[in-house]
Amino acid sequence: MFKLERIVRKNILSLQPYSSARDEFSGTSGVFLDANENPFGKLNRYPDPYQKVLKQKLAKLKKVDNDNIFVGNGSDEVIDLAYRIFCEPNNDKVLTFSPTYGMYDVSAAINAIELIKIPLTDKFQIDLNLTNDYLSESALKIIFICSPNNPTGNIIDKSDIEYLLNSFKGIVIIDEAYIDFCSSESWCTMLDQYPNLIVSQTFSKAWGLAAARVGVAYASKEIIQLFNRVKPPYNMSEPNQNAAISALSDYNNFLENIQAIKKEKEKLTLELNQLDLVMKIYPSDANFLLVEVTDANRIYNDLVDQKIITRNRNNVIRNCIRISIGTPKENEILLNALKNINR
Repeated sequence: MFKLERIVRKNILSLQPYSSARDEFSGTSGVFLDANENPFGKLNRYPDPYQKVLKQKLAKLKKVDNDNIFVGNGSDEVIDLAYRIFCEPNNDKVLTFSPTYGMYDVSAAINAIELIKIPLTDKFQIDLNLTNDYLSESALKIIFICSPNNPTGNIIDKSDIEYLLNSFKGIVIIDEAYIDFCSSESWCTMLDQYPNLIVSQTFSKAWGLAAARVGVAYASKEIIQLFNRVKPPYNMSEPNQNAAISALSDYNNFLENIQAIKKEKEKLTLELNQLDLVMKIYPSDANFLLVEVTDANRIYNDLVDQKIITRNRNNVIRNCIRISIGTPKENEILLNALKNINR
C-alpha cells in the first residue's frame, strides 16, 4: 500500500515554509505597506504566490479541484521539486525509460540522486520484465514516464502505466507535455484512483507560451501541499500568470492552433516519405516527428548552414533527427532544403 509519509524526506515533513507578506494578507485592495515594495510602478507589487485565478481556470478546464493543482516555473520546476521532496541526496534513486526527456537526468545530477535508465523496447514501450527487478528497491522513490515520449513521440501503453501505478510504492510522475496533440485521455482523470500519481503538463507546447515558463502539476491535495511548502514564495511572476490566464480565456484559438499543427504534421509526413534520404518516420502523438535519415550529422549540419534548425538525435537514436512542426511556410522551406540535399 502506498503511504505518502514513508517516501517524503523527513526534513521536508518538518519544514516550516517561508511566510510571505501575501500569505499573511490575501486581499487585493488596500494600502500595502507590508512587503517593502516600491510604491511606484506597474509591476511593483508581488504576485499572488498561489496563482489562485489561474488555478480556478485550470480547475474548470481539467475538472479537478484547485487543491489538486501546482503551478511552477515551467515543468522543470515540477521535476526539480519532486527530487527535493522525495529523494535523499546520495542515497535514493529514481527510474526512467530511455530515450526520454533529458531534464530527468540533469535534475538527478543536480540533486545527487542516482538515475536508473531502462531502455525502451524496439517499439519505444516500457519493458516490464526489466523494470520489475527494481520496483521493490526501498531506495527507489520516483518513476518518470514521458507520454507522449520525447524524442520518440509515442504514447506509452496505458496498461503498462497502470501496472506500475499499482505495483510501485513510490511516486509515478507522468510527463504530459505533449498530451494536447494526441487523442489519448490525460491521466489527470485518474488522480482519485492513484494517490501516488503526479501528472505534469506545460503551457510551452500546445498553448504557445514557451517564453512564459508555466508548468503545472496535478496530484493529490497532500502532494500539492508538499510542493507549495518547498517552492520559492513567488515562483511565478504576475506577467507570466496573466499570459496563461489570457491563453485559457481564448480556448477556440488554442483548438484552432492544435488542428493546424496536426494538419501540417500529416502533410509534412507525406512529403518527407517521398525523399530518398528519409529512411523511416516514427509514429508521433506529439507536435514533432522523429525521422531516421541516411546520415543525421551531415543532414543536420547542411540544414544549419541554411539557417534551418532541427534537433540532431543521432547520439540517442542512430541517424535520427527530430523535426518540430512549424508554420506552413516554415515546413515548405524545410522540405525545399531537404530536396536540394537529396539531390
